[in-house]
Formats: sequence, structure tokens, C-alpha cells
Amino acid sequence: MSVLTSPSTPATRKRSGLLQGKAKYAPTVATIVLFFVMFAAGSVIYPGFFSGQVFLNLLIDNTFLIVLAVGMTFVILTGGIDLSVGSVVALSMMIAAALLQAGWNPFAVIGLVLLTGAVLGLLMGLVIQVFEIQPFIVTLAGLFLARGLCYVISLDAITVTDPFFTSMAQARIRLPGNMFISPGVLIALLFVAGAFYVLHQTRFGRTVYAIGGGEASARLMGLAVPRTKVLVYTVSGFCSATAGILFSFYSLSGYSLAATGMELDAIAAVVVGGTLLTGGYGYVIGSLAGVLVLGIVQTFISYQGTLSSWWTRIVIGVLLLLFILLQKIFSRKTKLA
Repeated sequence: MSVLTSPSTPATRKRSGLLQGKAKYAPTVATIVLFFVMFAAGSVIYPGFFSGQVFLNLLIDNTFLIVLAVGMTFVILTGGIDLSVGSVVALSMMIAAALLQAGWNPFAVIGLVLLTGAVLGLLMGLVIQVFEIQPFIVTLAGLFLARGLCYVISLDAITVTDPFFTSMAQARIRLPGNMFISPGVLIALLFVAGAFYVLHQTRFGRTVYAIGGGEASARLMGLAVPRTKVLVYTVSGFCSATAGILFSFYSLSGYSLAATGMELDAIAAVVVGGTLLTGGYGYVIGSLAGVLVLGIVQTFISYQGTLSSWWTRIVIGVLLLLFILLQKIFSRKTKLA
């Protein structure tokens, strides 16, 4: 028997398993390390950058993007994509602003907006599953549909003056050291914690990973593939509507052009956070780190003061390319092992 055809030894299999285990964490760890390196570099370059409040401001300014990235993580882990999330955010803001202006109860408005987002996600998931159409096409149609409905509601921006929304926009939760966060940060972190539990401690979460690893294999294992694929788009729609509510708290307005391109930010945050675009590998904690990396790039631009905001897009493009290459390298290493 040649060396090439000889079966692997237990030691080799053990080494292979260890390498696979380390490799799947590597992109997420790299993102977290990159964030701390950038934060340390900013602290050296800019006076006042090294502050707990600067870190907390990253969370405050990106609550809606964190929630959006959580929903996108579910979708990408199955190997799918959801291009409609930015438009659903804008539609949620427009519905909320129009109903509040008409005198609706704010809690009824929030409930209706969340239901609308979940139903939109459910419908897109059903079309993808029942008619076996590519998620890219179906969610692209959802993007145009939701954005078009925004213009049906109003062509102009609608200001939100409801007392509850205003109080949420102005509320501050005090922390030790004279620091603070907004209530939206707690909501966003609850979404991250809830998603982590669902993905790693429930049958639904394990099925999400199994579909991304190989849909045919998941079917052979008897997993509920069709139901899970529909549900991940429902989760994404619900997260998009929640992000719309949080964006309404942040901006106190509804505008048809709001959140334009935000779907690309969410995808970039998830990929930079270490989730494979082909599905099967990734962590929602990495998506949170990805949002923080995108946020700190914006903070760098703000502190520099002389650079155009378009430099944020350039840096994000470079980071996205680097992390896709990193994922490719570790995928090959895992296969070779």
C-alpha cells in the first residue's frame, strides 16, 4: 500500500480536526484583533480617541446596522442573500412616521411595523422555496417593491414628533465613569445574544448551519430544510423592521431615500465578521465585530476631518476584499488538512 493511499492515522485525523477547529474561528478572531488594532492606532494618532465613550458611540451610532447584520447572518449562513433589507428599513420608517402623524398609538405602530417586516420576509422566503428561484432575484424584487411603497406613502420626508419616539431618541442610560448608552444599544445587544443562542443551542440554528454546509446532505439527514429556509428570511425581515424602528428613534423622521445602500453595509459587516458567503461557517459575534470595524473606519474619517466620507467606502472595499481572500486561504487549508 502506497503512502498516498494509506489510511490516515488517528494522530493525523486529530491534527486535521484541530486545524479545522482553529481555521473556522480564524476570520472572526482576525476581525476582533483588527478592531482593537485600529482602536489602538486611533488612540495614538488622535487626542481624545482613547475613551470608553468613543467605543460606546460606535454602538450608539450603529444600533440599526447591528440588528440588520444579525438578520443577514442567518440568511448568509444558509448560503442565501437578502438585498431587500435596506428598503425594508426605509419602508418601516415611512410607515411608522405616517401612522404616528395620523395619531396612532406608538406601540400599535411598532407592532404593525414589525409584523409588516416579518410578513415581507416570509413572502420572499416562500417564493424562494416554493418556486426554487435564486434569493438574489427574489430579494432584488423585494428591494424595488419596498422602496416603491415608500414613495406611495409620501414623496417628502415626514418628521416624527411623537412623545414616546422623542423620549427614546433623547434617553440616555448612565454608566460608571460618566459614560452612557442609548436604549437602542441594549435592544441591539439583546438581538445579538438571542441570535447566538438560537444558532448554537437550538435545532433550528443547527439546521441553518447544515443547510449552508450542504443542502442535499441536510435533506438526507431528515432536517426541516424548506421550513428553515423560509424562516431565515422571516427573521431577516423582522430584523429589518426592528432596524427601521431603531433608525426612526435615531433620526426622528421617515424618508423614502433613507438607508439607501444599507443592505451592502450589512453584507459587508457579516463577511468582514468572518461568515462565509457560501454559508455554513460564521458567528453572529463576528458580525457585531464587523459592524464595529466599519464604524471605526467612519470615526477615523471624522477625526481626520480633511478626508471625504467616500474614503469610508474605499476602505470598506479594501477590507472586504482582504477578508474574502482570508476566508479562501483558510478554506483551502481546511480542505488540505
